[in-house]
Amino acid sequence: MRSNCKLCWSITGVILLLSFGIGAFLFVGGRTVESDEDRTAILLNSKERAFVLAEMRVLLEAVEAITQGISENDMVAVSEAARAVGTGAAGGEPVTLIAKLPLSFKSLGMATHQAFDDLGVEAEDMGDGTVLLQQLSAILTNCTSCHAGYRFALEEGGGS
Repeated sequence: MRSNCKLCWSITGVILLLSFGIGAFLFVGGRTVESDEDRTAILLNSKERAFVLAEMRVLLEAVEAITQGISENDMVAVSEAARAVGTGAAGGEPVTLIAKLPLSFKSLGMATHQAFDDLGVEAEDMGDGTVLLQQLSAILTNCTSCHAGYRFALEEGGGS
C-alpha cells in the first residue's frame, strides 16, 4: 500500500516538474522566430496581433494627450493620461497571448507602464514641464527600442 502511495507522489512530482518547466519555457521564450530584418518576429494569430496593436495605439494616444497637457500646463490632464496607461492598464491580456510574448518584450512593456505611472505622479507632485518631457522622452526610448527589436508575424493558420 505504501509503495503505491510513493509511486503516486513520484508521478505527481514528475508531472508538476514537467508542467513547471514547460510553463517557464513558454513564459520566458515566448513564441518567436528570427526575421530577415534584424528584429525578432513574435508569432501571433490575427486577433492577438490586433489586440497588441490596439494597446500600442492607446499608448500613443496617451503620449499625444500628455504632450498637449504639458503644452497647456494642465497637469491634471497629464496625470490622468499617464495613469490611464500605467500599470493599472496592464493585465487584461489573454493568457494565450502572454505565453507567446518573450520575457524581454513583457519586461519592456511593464517598465513602460511603470514609467507612465511615475510620470503621472510627477505631474501631480511637481508639475515641472521640463522634467515631464524628460520622462516622456525616456518612455519613447522604450517604444522605439521595442519597435526596433520586435515585429508581429502571423503564425501558421493564425487567421483566428
